[in-house]
Amino acid sequence: MKAIGLGVLASLFFASTFVVNQLMAVHGGSWLFSSSLRYFYTVPLFLLWVLLQRELGSLFRLMRKNIWPWIIWGTVGFGLFYGPLTYAAQYGPSWAIAATFQLTIVFGSLLVPVTTHQPIPWRSLWPSVLILLGIFIVQWHGQLSMSGQQVGSFVAVMVAALAYPLGNREMMAWTQGQVHAPARIFGMTLGSLPFWIVLAAIGMKTVGPPPVWQWEQTFIVAMASGVIATALFFGATDQAHGHPVILAKIEATQSMEIVFTVVLAQIFHLSGTLRGYDELGIGLVIAGMIWHSLKAPLPMAVSTVQKSKSSSD
Repeated sequence: MKAIGLGVLASLFFASTFVVNQLMAVHGGSWLFSSSLRYFYTVPLFLLWVLLQRELGSLFRLMRKNIWPWIIWGTVGFGLFYGPLTYAAQYGPSWAIAATFQLTIVFGSLLVPVTTHQPIPWRSLWPSVLILLGIFIVQWHGQLSMSGQQVGSFVAVMVAALAYPLGNREMMAWTQGQVHAPARIFGMTLGSLPFWIVLAAIGMKTVGPPPVWQWEQTFIVAMASGVIATALFFGATDQAHGHPVILAKIEATQSMEIVFTVVLAQIFHLSGTLRGYDELGIGLVIAGMIWHSLKAPLPMAVSTVQKSKSSSD
């Protein structure tokens, strides 16, 4: 129960990403800074974490052997994940983005031949039918009228949902367990810095420096989602080590991200009020996520927990 409670608490902090991103978009903050500043903050935060774990030397030795995988997969797993998510926040409700991002579960299964050279686990994809149906209802029959900008927002979330598991799994395969998750996240963050520097430079050129409040709110996201949520989730999975049923239940707690996003969006009076079909769509996504978690055999349950949540939302 304690491990499951930690998983639920982690999902609350993960949900803050979607809500704070929409808040910054509503107040006119450029997505270029909402994304790049968050990862600039992540560097010192994870540096401290890795120092406490005494893995900085091991990480740097590994990075010196070949820096390019860190740059490539850091840019894919973090840059092409979080940049599109912050872009999408300008044009859609946070709860719709949170629900649509669960496509990452579907893409994660479809990427198995690419990342592990094993066949697609077709039997495990049945829960994905519910997820896809729920996302269809949210996107085509919810608040989004699917204007040109909103279509772009939807495509951006799809890119994020694909890049997230691809970058993280490829990096896990390349490191082969030589460093723990925090050190791997820190290395990927360093590898993605050129991408974030380019985005920040574009932002400075096009809209000028970010306001003080955007610095503050991106720090909140970096702490809440990047550090607190990650630590809580690692703590939960560590407690469930060796117990596949508990691991699957902890993974299922991440469906609460959508619920917390909906609640937080209402608390902050963000746009995009839910209607009956929106609630139906979100309910189907959550049901599909829970079914997917509880249906997964041991290898998939473990790999999904350790791979798809090895970096912040």
